[in-house]
Amino acid sequence: MSVVPSTSGQHSRGLYWPVQAGRNVGVRGLFAVVLAFIVAYGFLFPGLFTMSGFAKFTQSWFPLALVAMAQALLMLTGGISLAIGATVSLGAVIAATTMVGPLGVAGGSALVAATGLGIGAITGFIVVKLRLPAIVVTLAGSFIIGGAALLILPRPGGAMPEWLSDLLAGNTPAAFVLLVVIVLLWKLYLATPLGLSLYAAGENPVGAYRSGVPVDAARIAAYALSGLLSTGAGLFVAAQTGSGDPVIGAAFTLNSIAAAVLGGIGFLGGQGTMRGALAGSLLLSLMISVMFFLGFTPVAQYVAQGLIIIGAVALPQFRKVQR
Repeated sequence: MSVVPSTSGQHSRGLYWPVQAGRNVGVRGLFAVVLAFIVAYGFLFPGLFTMSGFAKFTQSWFPLALVAMAQALLMLTGGISLAIGATVSLGAVIAATTMVGPLGVAGGSALVAATGLGIGAITGFIVVKLRLPAIVVTLAGSFIIGGAALLILPRPGGAMPEWLSDLLAGNTPAAFVLLVVIVLLWKLYLATPLGLSLYAAGENPVGAYRSGVPVDAARIAAYALSGLLSTGAGLFVAAQTGSGDPVIGAAFTLNSIAAAVLGGIGFLGGQGTMRGALAGSLLLSLMISVMFFLGFTPVAQYVAQGLIIIGAVALPQFRKVQR
């Protein structure tokens, strides 16, 4: 009896690139804008293309990239978090008060990671199981988490190991390497059952649940990973500054939402890609750097930033109306 070779694997591989190309349709304009800003920044600051210049830029971008990913994870499942900034601050103060003590870098890092995962998982459980609005739960959580950060470190202080600060915030592109590793881990996560359920949980949770997709588990896992990324960003910020600050993450909440929306992540879930969120965070970082070198006043920077964000978000909608 002859055996007909299976073509399912070849068919899947043949569909992969068209699917990826389709996902990029909504953010191709964003990629073009990002490229234009990179060229402008490179022209204004030629040192960008040196090892030290590239390292410094990626260090300034890295925390925003992490919180953009953290917010995008939740928005893909139809949620949102107003507690990301407070969680960043909590991660920073925990790192700054533990890593030079008996716990050391390994113990302090583990505590930062466990705190992020725990906060995210608890928040996700409340949102998913108690069916409470994510925006209300995370707003309340931001006050609790921010209060915890102030209890641990009422004012800026603490310390980070000098060698760790030199490694993460020195003249080597360690931040970029870490970001590449995180993106690869994200790709691996998408291949797991929870990762595969992520988009379904956001796009059509009822239909996904009826099809046997672990919707609740996928959403809770998304909140847990979001918390982990947020406290990780706090650890990196503490390494950059050499100390902890209980309010240092305040600006990250709105910036994480802006970066995700710029990257094409929809508020209703199931729409967008993580590479879009990363591109959105990169655009925000580039805008700040370019406007600084052009001599924009802080007020002008805020106004220009807001106009660019509105334009980038409105352009795809305008195209849809035109069609």
